[in-house]
Amino acid sequence: MNELDREDLRRRMDGSMNSLNNEFSGLRTGRASASMIDGILVDAYGQKMPIDQLGSISIPESRTISIQVWDKGLVIAVEKSIHEAELGLNPQVDGELIRIPIPELNEERRAELSKIAGKYAEHCKIAIRNIRRDGMDSIKKMVKENNLGKDEATDFSEEVQEITDEYIKKVDGILNTKENEIQQV
Repeated sequence: MNELDREDLRRRMDGSMNSLNNEFSGLRTGRASASMIDGILVDAYGQKMPIDQLGSISIPESRTISIQVWDKGLVIAVEKSIHEAELGLNPQVDGELIRIPIPELNEERRAELSKIAGKYAEHCKIAIRNIRRDGMDSIKKMVKENNLGKDEATDFSEEVQEITDEYIKKVDGILNTKENEIQQV
């Protein structure tokens, strides 16, 4: 095994990018969308469950998300998870129904959403750097086991770094696009 698995690195980095895109889809600008709360996990039945498996999600108005929680005992857990998601949403409980009004996007809210987007992007970059570290570690392991020469190791290391730089640049581009979308009035 004296070959770098480039496809595995790219596949894992693509996974990080997909995760970032999913998180960004939850950052909406002014209009209600069920995807805003898709990524929220709720402590239910002894495990973390996606919010859409615990109730019906609907958009009764352009600026309101409504969740009809199926199990009355989970209403508080769902409400708590929405608060803890740090999306700037303030759920209102009415029996088994949770209404989430989508706040107007004032300058303060836009800045808050941009900050959240930046945090998501940074988490993605950290994941990509961790994948790079795994790639570098496997190169070092191949050298240590005498399966790879120093020159090849240097070439592979440079290639891993180039792939990493490419993905970090993609993250910056996606973040820039999202920040522009957030700032549009």
